[in-house]
Parts: sequence; structure tokens; C-alpha cells
Amino acid sequence: MRKRVLVKFSGEALAGEEGFGIDTKLLKFIAEEVKELAENDIEVGIVVGGGNIIRGVTASEDGIIKRTSGDYMGMLGTVINAVALQEALEFTGMYARVQSAIKMEQIAETFIVRRAKRHLEKGRIVIFAAGTGNPFFTTDTAATLRAVEIDADMIIKATKVDGVYDKDPNKFSDAVKYDTLTYEQALDDNVKVMDDTSIALAKDNALPIVVCDMFVKGNLLKIINGDMSTCSIVKN
Repeated sequence: MRKRVLVKFSGEALAGEEGFGIDTKLLKFIAEEVKELAENDIEVGIVVGGGNIIRGVTASEDGIIKRTSGDYMGMLGTVINAVALQEALEFTGMYARVQSAIKMEQIAETFIVRRAKRHLEKGRIVIFAAGTGNPFFTTDTAATLRAVEIDADMIIKATKVDGVYDKDPNKFSDAVKYDTLTYEQALDDNVKVMDDTSIALAKDNALPIVVCDMFVKGNLLKIINGDMSTCSIVKN
């Protein structure tokens, strides 16, 4: 039976050193990493954030823009990233589909879980855009929700660090890495894995969360094949 995974990329990861916009070299690198999974008979769903374009919380922090509108603006940012990722995947020779939680027929399919599963079964990569379609929910929560809906075996959060630490490893040389955490540990305020809603949803559905460094070539395939030495995993 083929494995099915949901990979979550942050929007900032697409921005590169500039900190905003889309770095096409990084986009190509991500597409090639995902292509390697597909070529190894792994079904792949993707959720990408929109922080490289706009963050709803930041847009609404001074009160001029309402939080609900800010979050919808953020959802549109994820659609831009999803379309870019679809183009990059197709550039590498893969078949990809964007499904949006907000209707925009000229750009993407509307999210329908049965259609998403059918795409995956046919070997197409499905990129889920526009978060959950609701304000006040993060793309982390959207990623966990979509992973549960498509019956993914795990969710991989591809970040800029090689796992979960007790404090920021970029600021503290004595930061300790967790190889394995329980969902309860992941919900601890001192441990930043995903937001609490997404972790609680993963816990309720016994969905493993893997946190890894997205910039290590071949890392995603290693993890799916069982090599957890370069990541942290949250599970029961």
C-alpha cells in the first residue's frame, strides 16, 4: 500500500534571504524534493503558508484593517504561493493541482476531499490553498485538517531547523533537541511545534507530526522511509 503524506511549508521558506516575495531557486529546490517523493510512489499533499506575502495578524495589528479581513488577505497570499508551487512542480515534469478553500474557479479547483483523494491516487500532487477558508485559523491548523481529511500517514512540517528544541537553537548554544515528543509536550508553551489547535487535532486523530529541516537535500524521502535521525517527531 502506498504511503500518503502532507507536507507543510511556511511561506517565509519561499522568500529566501530577501524575506519577502518568492525566490524561484528555492521554489525549484522544493519542487525537486517533492518530485523525489512522487517518483518513489509516495502520494503527496502540500499546504504552504503566506507569510512571505502578508500575514493577517501583522496586517491588522494597528486596527485599521480588521483581523477577519487581514486573515482573508493572508489566505490570498497562500493562493499565490500555491500557484507558484504548482508551476514549479509542472516545470519538473510532475502533475499538480491546486485546491482552494475559497472559490476562485479561474485559478484553482474548489477543495473537495473526494476529488483530492482521487488526484492523489492518480499520482498527482495536490496543493491545498487558502488555509481552512476561515479567519482566526492558521495554515498549521489547515495542514493538520487536510492531512486528517485525506487520511495521510503523517504530517511533515518542513522548517529552517532540524527539529524541535527547548529554546531557539539560533539564539542559544545550549538548546536541547527533542527526538520524540508526546502531544502533551508539544502543547507546552515552551515548545513551539505548531499552534495548539493543530496539535490537538493531530492528537485526536493519532496523526504523527514530524518537524525537519527543509533545506537538507533528500531529507523528506529519508524521513518517510523511516530515518528519523534528522528530525523530531510528535506522537502518542
